[in-house]
Amino acid sequence: MKIEADECRAALMLIRRTIEEHCPPGVLPSEEAVNGLYGPELIHEAEALAAAIVATIDKMQLRVMMKPPAPSIK
Repeated sequence: MKIEADECRAALMLIRRTIEEHCPPGVLPSEEAVNGLYGPELIHEAEALAAAIVATIDKMQLRVMMKPPAPSIK
C-alpha cells in the first residue's frame, strides 16, 4: 500500500498544528526554518516533528524532577 505525498503532507500538517497548540513554545521551528535546518522533503518535516516531541518530553521530565516532593502528612 502506497501513501500519496498529499496524504503524508496533510498528516504532517495535523501533527505540526497539534504540537504548536499543545507543546511548549520553541520546541518546533517554523516550516521555513525546518527547510533550512533539516531540508525541504517531507521526511525532514517528520524529523523536526519527532525532535519537537522528544524536546517536549524532556522538558516535562525536567519539570517533574525539579518539583519538590509534597510534604508528608502525619
